[in-house]
Amino acid sequence: MSLLLVNLLLMLAWGAMTGSFAELNLLFGFVLGFFAIWLIREQIGTGGYFGKTIRIFSLFMLFLKELAMSAVRVTVLVLKPKMVVRPGIFAFELTVDKDFEIALLANLITLTPGTLSVDVSADRKLLFVHALDCSDIEAAKKDIAEGFERKILEAFR
Repeated sequence: MSLLLVNLLLMLAWGAMTGSFAELNLLFGFVLGFFAIWLIREQIGTGGYFGKTIRIFSLFMLFLKELAMSAVRVTVLVLKPKMVVRPGIFAFELTVDKDFEIALLANLITLTPGTLSVDVSADRKLLFVHALDCSDIEAAKKDIAEGFERKILEAFR
């Protein structure tokens, strides 16, 4: 049985024991279940669940950071008296090759202000990205490759 499923069952058991299925209480139950599974990890013979969970959390935290930074950049750009933008579309060469990973990368890019995933090439080697500011395309590509794409590869491979 998957350890995530066990953790979810422990979370539901916590909710049943406390009599509250509020989101915060269920989150606490999930963390409590995670800690309980971590305590017996040697007996059940797996440690991959914890590493993967931490890597997925790291990807989520990177998304929140990029979301905040992009929102500030777009706000500053819009509030300037003379808005100087160089919008454009560039092709980002993909390292990820699974459908789920490509979809996740495209969605993370789209959810950050100032960028939008437009299309994926038929051979799934290129992701076309529209950016509000294409003054430095190579830096934008490097940010995507070293940020979201690297974290996706770490979390799901």
